Amino acid sequence: MSQEDAVREFKEGLTQLSNQYVSKALVHFPNAAKADAKNPYYISYLGVALAAARQKWQEAEDLCYSAIRMKRNQPELYLNLAEVYRLQGKRKDAVETLLEGFPLTKRDPSIGKALRKYGVRRPPVFSFLDREHFLNKSFGKLRNKGLKSTGKEF
Repeated sequence: MSQEDAVREFKEGLTQLSNQYVSKALVHFPNAAKADAKNPYYISYLGVALAAARQKWQEAEDLCYSAIRMKRNQPELYLNLAEVYRLQGKRKDAVETLLEGFPLTKRDPSIGKALRKYGVRRPPVFSFLDREHFLNKSFGKLRNKGLKSTGKEF
């Protein structure tokens, strides 16, 4: 299989996965991963598809971890591993994965968005005061506005 075929298989797998046809996606991702075993995206998405379609949790985790080891600074790979954990009902592991990847991906906004989706909050501005204290609330709002204006929402 050529590189072009691998890319075509991968894109078709992504299309099927985004349309919630995980079994159909699982037909395409192994072909792409077999054609280019060093591509972390192919491996990572194969893991997500295995988890979603067949509930092969350990194999899915192993694939996603190996993809992260290949390219530690790619947010999509952390998001995929977190998705595998989410599908298993392991919310804590999903959050830990995202928190681990956040600094390694230069605080990527997509990971910040996923963390907010899980309900993870920033620490209070003044740690010695209660989160509900008016100073923490006021300065927290200012911090949020400042971060949004710089494009760093989390």
